[in-house]
Amino acid sequence: MRRLNKKKALNFVKELDAFPKVPESYVETTASGGTVSVLAFTAMALLAFFEFFVYRDTWMKYEYEVDKDFTSKLRINIDITVAMRCQFVGADVLDLAETMVASDGLQYEPVVFELSPQQRLWHRTLLLIQNRLREEHSLQDVLFKNVMKGAPTALPPREDDPTQPLNACRIHGYLYVNKVAGNFHITVGKAIPHPRGHAHLAALVSHETYNFSHRIDHLSFGEEIPGILNPLDGTEKVSADHNQMFQYFITIVPTKLQTYKVSADTHQYSVTEMITDRVINHAAGSHGVSGIFMKYDISSLMVKVTEQHMPLWQFLVRLCGIIGGIFSTTGMLHSLVGFCIDVICCRFKLGVYKPKSMSVFDGHVNSLTPLLSENAEH
Repeated sequence: MRRLNKKKALNFVKELDAFPKVPESYVETTASGGTVSVLAFTAMALLAFFEFFVYRDTWMKYEYEVDKDFTSKLRINIDITVAMRCQFVGADVLDLAETMVASDGLQYEPVVFELSPQQRLWHRTLLLIQNRLREEHSLQDVLFKNVMKGAPTALPPREDDPTQPLNACRIHGYLYVNKVAGNFHITVGKAIPHPRGHAHLAALVSHETYNFSHRIDHLSFGEEIPGILNPLDGTEKVSADHNQMFQYFITIVPTKLQTYKVSADTHQYSVTEMITDRVINHAAGSHGVSGIFMKYDISSLMVKVTEQHMPLWQFLVRLCGIIGGIFSTTGMLHSLVGFCIDVICCRFKLGVYKPKSMSVFDGHVNSLTPLLSENAEH
């Protein structure tokens, strides 16, 4: 009984065989079929090879949601060089609530405004990369995925000892501000607290010393990530007049970056309006304060940037699709071409369809009709 049950089970399984075996004696191989097979296998190997590189590659996925974090502080990373002596300039932040933010994290370093040849080469390279980023937005994904390989965008140190006087001031460091709109500015005189806001001691500074030509080596918000280029990095402006105002209008977007190499809470930003600069002339109706003003606002949306990778099962499915698709397609094309060739040969009587010539073999012709003998004629 057990053997009978096993035989029945085996027979049942055999009936479900979707891949029946054809005896080799019934199979005919042709040169055309072999050629198509070689081409098909080559195409399979090439596409499978390229598909493996697609499997190894990653891409960045962007998701948007409302930023619910209003209690934390926002860090501003600053590295700006102004063409004035350090004792004549002051930098601070005034937020939307007219609250003056302590600037203890900023350092004032006397430097030479003109760059050395190596620094100038670095600056030109940075500008070229910035221009390329504005044209090819997908390059930002490359920077996100390779953040730890990149170097900070800060200006490299001078390779020579400057012989010129230290006529500029490098203001670098960081500030922690409330997550509300504000105004970071660099103007004449040191900032002092005031009941109605703040003020700068500019009375003792001569107008002839005003020069707000500046270079922004680095300006970022949030956690500082090496290798990430920000829109204003490398910006350089030369003042044409002593009493000149430079304004930057910035929109900050909270960003959570999650890659296979780094996880960070940072902030992207964009310069939403054209950078404006104008000469302060009260007599001509152009009022204001000379200096550099960066007016920033924080977006209520947060961007989540996550590095994605193709799962293994999807790679295997695509690989099976490539192999099965090429195998089936080449088989159908080979059959279709063979059918067309047979039709053409039959129509024009070529190849195997060509009529055979008359010849005598053992008293018979190719039509297998017996030859007429002399006796038959009589």
